[in-house]
Amino acid sequence: MRRSRRWFLFVVPAACVADTRLPIQPAITRYADPSTEFTVVRLTDPAHTSRLPAYYGRPVSRHSSFLLYAADPTGRFEAYQVDLKNGQTHQLTEAADLDPASLTMLPDDRGFCYLDGNRFMTSPLSNLRPRQVYAIPDGFERGTGFSVAEDGQYAALVEKQGSRHRLRLVHILNGAAQTLTEGDEELRDPIPRPRRASLLYRRQDEVWLANYDGQRKYQLRLAEGETGPVRWSPDGRSVLYLNYPADPHRLHNLREFTPDTNEDKPIADTTQYVQFASNADASVFVGASGSKASPHVLLLVRAVKRELTLAEHRASDPQMVAPIFAPNSQRIFFNSDRHGKPAIYTMAIDKFVEQTEAG
Repeated sequence: MRRSRRWFLFVVPAACVADTRLPIQPAITRYADPSTEFTVVRLTDPAHTSRLPAYYGRPVSRHSSFLLYAADPTGRFEAYQVDLKNGQTHQLTEAADLDPASLTMLPDDRGFCYLDGNRFMTSPLSNLRPRQVYAIPDGFERGTGFSVAEDGQYAALVEKQGSRHRLRLVHILNGAAQTLTEGDEELRDPIPRPRRASLLYRRQDEVWLANYDGQRKYQLRLAEGETGPVRWSPDGRSVLYLNYPADPHRLHNLREFTPDTNEDKPIADTTQYVQFASNADASVFVGASGSKASPHVLLLVRAVKRELTLAEHRASDPQMVAPIFAPNSQRIFFNSDRHGKPAIYTMAIDKFVEQTEAG
């Protein structure tokens, strides 16, 4: 049967999509942690670099069945999907300049978003045909930080031009963008507020809040000392953050700030956390210790303010560990380069933490 040139041009992209979805040999390795003897599972091969997205991203599906991450086995970063039941892995993108930190799921689990160079892209998981939502204008380049709102309607990113930065809010449906704030100070890490039309962002070392309409923005008056990672509580009512006291003899502590009342209160001291995450109801936290003597991943139970050591991370930079919970709170994930290049690790914690409902 004769085939036309038009038929050939039509099927080539489809074939490329099919090739992209070819499974990759699973690289799962299980071992007993030297400190606790709890089982740790390494999901990716430390012969190449694998990274979880930014700590405020959403790489795990709602029902905790698969994980998105970025890796460079082809020589450049691409997005991958790993099935958490059998370890089967598929490449999802053919990007020119994927930002590993930008990778995040859309709320319905049917697609994902990422930055490819100066382009904001979305792609459905069903056919992996990417769509450009927005392009950073000429003269600007991408800054640090990208995130998607809980309802999937908006995304926030930072653009920079020399020393000048601006925070942009992009409507995902039509690509329309507006500037929420700009200035000559570094802006980074925008995090949309759950159930509210506002977002957190960092202005140099300060933490600010801005409304989507750009009419109101102000600095949060957090506790004295250095402010570490910040994130919204799951219900969006408060900001959870790490505080590093000026006195080096005092412990890093978790705190909670409520923007509606300006109330700031302690949650618990920690074993020198440098990264943390909460489970789906903020009753339990997972943290990565920056202590050289105790390079551990730990659980902290809010009600009793007590910790449980889960495993050694032994990362060269504890900031990279950035542990997160699965949505059902039955598993954690973290990064470490303890076995070579950065790889992704996971642990089941169902014996210690009650299951939470998928959002």
